[in-house]
Amino acid sequence: MVTVVFGARGNVGRHVAAGLRSMGEQLRLTSRTPDAAGLPAGSQVVEADLESPETLPAALEGAQRVFLYAKPEGIDGFVAAAEAAGVQHVVLLSSGSVVHPGAPRNPIAQAHLAVESALEKSALAWTFIRPGMFATNTLWWWQKSIRDQGLVRVPYPDTRTAPVHEKDMAAIAVTAMTQPGHHHRAYTVWGPESLSIRQLLQHISAAIGREITLEVISDDQARTELANTMPSIGVDAVLAAWRAGTTTSPQVSTIVADVTGRPAHTFAQWAQDHASDFR
Repeated sequence: MVTVVFGARGNVGRHVAAGLRSMGEQLRLTSRTPDAAGLPAGSQVVEADLESPETLPAALEGAQRVFLYAKPEGIDGFVAAAEAAGVQHVVLLSSGSVVHPGAPRNPIAQAHLAVESALEKSALAWTFIRPGMFATNTLWWWQKSIRDQGLVRVPYPDTRTAPVHEKDMAAIAVTAMTQPGHHHRAYTVWGPESLSIRQLLQHISAAIGREITLEVISDDQARTELANTMPSIGVDAVLAAWRAGTTTSPQVSTIVADVTGRPAHTFAQWAQDHASDFR
């Protein structure tokens, strides 16, 4: 049974590929460039681009399952190619933003809902994984300032979040593709613990073995600094989430354990896994 993994170089996709390989599954990894750089040695790699529908039939030929990230541009072409190829099941990495009350006004939620809707209307079986805050977001926010200055500047140091390790998203995807009972299910994945930004930095500090200075700045300053590493749509979402986290405790969940049978990773474990990224 061939499984196609889109985004196999990504934070989640690479763990999906690794998990399936460890189970002896037959994989086909896609890349927008024809080389296999950054992909596991010996992998079958095919050139494919979700925004170029003409590249999809060859990538999906003979495949039964697909791991997909949300890309609204070209989703109709993907659905048509997957149905024509006889794909049976698509596991989509979506977003927890789609279940928030403000989803109709949130462009990130709308982009993911567009992909979910296309799959729901198709003949394909699907599973949606809807994570909340990616723990890897902290790399976008603070990697450079921690590495270069041992410093983090934020407007709301006591805001609370519930980060999700990318390995946990991947573990749910692997389980959904290899175990029965996950077709037409949507899993909203919050992290296992509520932590303030101060606590996140304490865990990163412990992982890298040096102190991190925390400096409180204004919203406008934070907006300018975040824009250096993130698209504007992401900056707005981050600041809104940080503001909300000052008055409302984030949701936490046991969904990783419920689906995979093992506990979710803590942020301390994530920080240890990524210590070299901050050094």
